[in-house]
Parts: sequence; C-alpha cells; structure tokens
Amino acid sequence: MPGSAKEPVSDPLWYKDAVIYELHVKTFNDSDGDGIGDFRGLIQKLDYLQELGVTAIWLLPFYPSPLRDDGYDIADYYDVNPNYGTLEDFRAFQAEAHKRGLRVITELVINHTSDQNPWFQKSRRAAPGSPEREFYVWSDSPEKYSEARIIFKDFETSNWTWDPLAKAYYWHRFYSHQPDLNFDNPAVHDAVQKICDYWLAMGVDGLRLDAVPYLYEREGTNCEICRRRTST
Repeated sequence: MPGSAKEPVSDPLWYKDAVIYELHVKTFNDSDGDGIGDFRGLIQKLDYLQELGVTAIWLLPFYPSPLRDDGYDIADYYDVNPNYGTLEDFRAFQAEAHKRGLRVITELVINHTSDQNPWFQKSRRAAPGSPEREFYVWSDSPEKYSEARIIFKDFETSNWTWDPLAKAYYWHRFYSHQPDLNFDNPAVHDAVQKICDYWLAMGVDGLRLDAVPYLYEREGTNCEICRRRTST
C-alpha cells in the first residue's frame, strides 16, 4: 500500500539502481491555490510518486532567490523560498518521503550565486584584496581568460561585467546577475562545505552539484576544468 514502505535502508550504493524523479517544487502541486507549487502540495503527491515506482526525488533549486534564472541564482543557501513554504515544510516533506522509502536529492548550485546574495553585496563593497572581496572573481581588466566561451551569447557579450560600486569587473560564466565564486579561495571551500553539511545533517540523501566544470579559471584554457586534489 502507498505510504507503507519502511524508511530507506542504509546503502552507500543506493544511487546505482535508483529510479530518480526530477521535479521543480514550484510547478508540481499547489496546496493553497496561489498558483505556485509548494512543499505541502508535494507531500500530497508522495503516494502517487511511490506508485510510479520512484525511489528518489530530485528537487531543483528551492532556495530564496530573485528567480531570474529559475532559482539557480541563489540568494540564501540556508532557507526555503517562501513561495514554496518554510524549512519546517521541507522537513515535513522529507520525513514523509522517508516514511515511504523515498530518498531526497537536492540541487546545489556552487559555481555562482545571485548578485543579491549577501556574500556578493559584501564583496562589491569591500576593499580589493580583503577577505570579502576575494570571495568572488574580480579583475581590473576584462581581457583575462579570453579563451573561455560565452555560454549565453543571446544575452551576454562578455564573461566580465563592470561593477560601478566595486570599480572592477566580476567574472560570470552564466548570466551577469550570477557572479562566480572564487574557488581558489579556501574560504569559499569552507563555506560550500558548511552548506553541504547543513543539508546533509538535515537528512537529505544526496546533493546534485551544478556547473562543476566552471569552478576554476586558468589562463590559456577554456576555463571548463575541474581541479584535481593531490596529496603531498
């Protein structure tokens, strides 16, 4: 019977044969009639998803966001967009999913943030070379990394955008309202790890990391590389 399955069995290789259903909370099921899907509405459809044979639900970004890029422009990594409910609603959804043996995967965008994220607002106001400024990729010239392609040519003419407040250019592989984090800065690694730890401690079963090839910039390359960790 729907809803009668036990919580997911501990298995580190569960993802190898998982039946994953990807969905956007805002477009899936609306519980309150405001025209926007929400976590309470998603809870109402868990039995349906279970009947389909789904074993894992992959949630596209649901964090607070200006929604200029469908939620991939994250303004706060530690909360839920109020249009979709609250953190308590998310916890309730997760608990109900687990009761049915359904695992929960969340989408985490780590290459860039929204320009409305407090990290970027602090960065653009901080002095060059300061810890806050170094959280993002800045330059006095838009000529750096010239071999990197422009991904959204219909909207952007450069991977650099001038910021009049910072009086410098900031780097973005996607839209100009999505500045890239500086992954050469260990503080960024720490911040991302804390975000991952936060959601994993809450009980999510997996994280899908978006846009990983674009984390690092190197002259003479197309800047679509992944840094390989080496030991000394």
